[in-house]
Amino acid sequence: MSTTSKRRPYVRPMAGWWKRDPFFVRYMAREVTSVAVLIYAIILTVGVVRLSQGEAAWNGWLAALQSLPSILLHLVLLVSFLIHVQSWFEIMPKTMAPIVVGGEKLAASTIRRGGYIVTTVVTVVVFLLARWWQS
Repeated sequence: MSTTSKRRPYVRPMAGWWKRDPFFVRYMAREVTSVAVLIYAIILTVGVVRLSQGEAAWNGWLAALQSLPSILLHLVLLVSFLIHVQSWFEIMPKTMAPIVVGGEKLAASTIRRGGYIVTTVVTVVVFLLARWWQS
C-alpha cells in the first residue's frame, strides 16, 4: 500500500508583487497617475455644467477653484500629470511603428525628444491663442 501524504497546493504570493521589479513600480506609478487625469476631467466637466447653469454658477465654480484646497489639489494634479506625461513619452517609441529615415531606424531618444518638442510647441501656441482670444 502506498501512503498518500496531503500536500498543500502551491499558492503564489501576490502581496506587493509590483514592488519587486522597478519596471512594475514605474508601471504602477503610471497607472496611479491616470487617476489624476480622471479627477481633472471631472473638474472640467463640472465647470462646463456650471457654465450651462448661468453666470452665478460659473462664478461660484471659479471661486471654488481659487480656494487654497483647490490650489493644493491642482499642484498635486500637476505633478501627477508631469509623471504621467513623462512615462507616456518613455513608452512612445516602443508602441509606435518603426520610423525609418535615410534607411535607418530613428532612435528612441529622437522620438521622445520629438514628442516633447511637439507638445511644448502646441502648448505655447494654445496658450498664445488663449491670451489673444482673451484680449
